[in-house]
Amino acid sequence: MDIDTIAAISTPMGEGAIGIVRISGEDAVAAADKLYKGPRRLEEVDTHTINYGHIQDPDTEETIEEAMVSVLRAPKTYTKEDIIEINCHGGLTSVNRVLQLVLRHGVRLAEPGEFTKRAFLNGRIDLSQAEAVMDLIRAKTDRAMNVAMNQVEGKLSTRIQSLRQKLLETVASVEVNIDYPEYDAEEMTLDMIREKGSEVRDAVDQLLMTAHQGKILREGLSTVIMGRPNVGKSSLLNSLVHENKAIVTDVPGTTRDVVEEYVNVRGVPLRLLDTAGIRETEDIVERLGVERSRKVVKDAELALLVLNYNEVLTEADEELFKLIRDQDSIIIINKTDLEARISLDRVRELANGNPVISTSLLKDEGVDELEEAIRSLFFAGDMDGGDMSYVSNSRHIALLEQAKRSVEEALDAAENGMPIDMVQIDITRAWEVLGEVIGDSVQESLIDQLFSQFCLGK
Repeated sequence: MDIDTIAAISTPMGEGAIGIVRISGEDAVAAADKLYKGPRRLEEVDTHTINYGHIQDPDTEETIEEAMVSVLRAPKTYTKEDIIEINCHGGLTSVNRVLQLVLRHGVRLAEPGEFTKRAFLNGRIDLSQAEAVMDLIRAKTDRAMNVAMNQVEGKLSTRIQSLRQKLLETVASVEVNIDYPEYDAEEMTLDMIREKGSEVRDAVDQLLMTAHQGKILREGLSTVIMGRPNVGKSSLLNSLVHENKAIVTDVPGTTRDVVEEYVNVRGVPLRLLDTAGIRETEDIVERLGVERSRKVVKDAELALLVLNYNEVLTEADEELFKLIRDQDSIIIINKTDLEARISLDRVRELANGNPVISTSLLKDEGVDELEEAIRSLFFAGDMDGGDMSYVSNSRHIALLEQAKRSVEEALDAAENGMPIDMVQIDITRAWEVLGEVIGDSVQESLIDQLFSQFCLGK
C-alpha cells in the first residue's frame, strides 16, 4: 500500500454552502499547517477539534480562503491515519483553489475510493463493509439505506465470520484425525462435518433467500411500461414519478424511444422504462422505437402492461401477453372513467394469476392500489424485520453460492464414505470463499477494481 499523504475534494462539485478538501496520511497535519493561519498551529491543537483561520499561499502570502479546519489524529479516524478536513466556501473556484494549493505542497491527489481503501487496508473495516459504503451513497430508498447501513456496521460481516469459524473448527478436527489416526476419531469427525456443514449450508441458504430483494434495493428493479399506442403508458410514468416527464397526447405513436426514470414506490426502487407503443407501423422512426421496446421488455424484471378499458382486446394485446408470459407482471386496465368495452374475464385469464389493477390515470384513480401491488409482489412484508442482514451485492451472492456448493459436496462425500482428507478439501474451499466476501483472502487486482468504482474523495 502507498503510504504517502493524499488529498481530494469530498463534497459534490458545484455551488453549495460548504466544500471540503480532505487530506489523509502521516504528513496530513504538517502539510495543512504550512497553509493554515490561525490563533494556534494545527500541530499544537487537540485532536478532533475544528479551528477557525485562513488558508494562505506560503509562497506569496496571498489569502486563498476563509476556513474551518478539522484536525483528526490517528487511529480514531475514517482511514486510521491522520486526517485534515478543510471546510471552505462551497463553490467550484474556491474549493479547487484550496485543493490545488494543497497538492503543490507535497500531497498527492487521491485515487477514486482511496480513503475507503485505506480504511480497509488499515483494518478498520472489512471488504464487505467497504463495498456497503458505496451502496450507502447510492441508496435510492430508506430501505436500501437501512440495508447498506447495517452492512457498514458489520452485521453481514459478523454472520460470515461466524460461519467461517464453524468451518475452521471442522477443518481443525479433520487435521487432528489425519495427524493422529491411532485415536480412531474418524466417526466423531464425520459427525462434526455433518453437523457443522449442515448448519453452514442452512445459514448460507438463509442469506441467499434475501439476495433477490437485496439486489433490487441496491440496483433498482428494471420495470418496463408497455402496451399498444395511446393506452396511457406515458400517463402512468408521470403518475409514478409525480412529474410530467413524458409527453402525453391523444395522437398514437407519440413516444418514439425508451424514456428512463428512477422512482421510489413504497420503498421499492424502480428503474422505469416507458416504451414506444408496440404495433405494426410503416413509420421507420416509430418502427425502430417498437423494436427497441421489444428488447427492453425481454430484459425487464417487471412488466407493467397497460390496456384500454374503452377498447375490446385485440390480437396485438394478446401478443403482448405472450411476450411477458415468463416474467413478473402487473396488468393495468386504464381509462375506467370511459365506457367499458374490454372483457375483464379474458384479461384475468390471460393474466395467469398476475395482479390486475383498474385505473383512471386522468382522474388519478387506482395509483395507490398499483403501488401496493408492486410492493407486495417483491417485498411481501419480509423486508421490515429488524435484522436487515440482506445480501445485495452480486459479488457476495456469487461467492455464497460457491461456498454452499462446496459445503454440499463435503456433506455428500462424508455420506458416501470418501476419505476424510478428501472431504477436508471441500470444507477448506468453502472457508476460503467466504473469506473473499469480507476480504480475508482476496487478490490485489480485485481490491483495486472494486475501489476504482468509488467516487473521488470517498
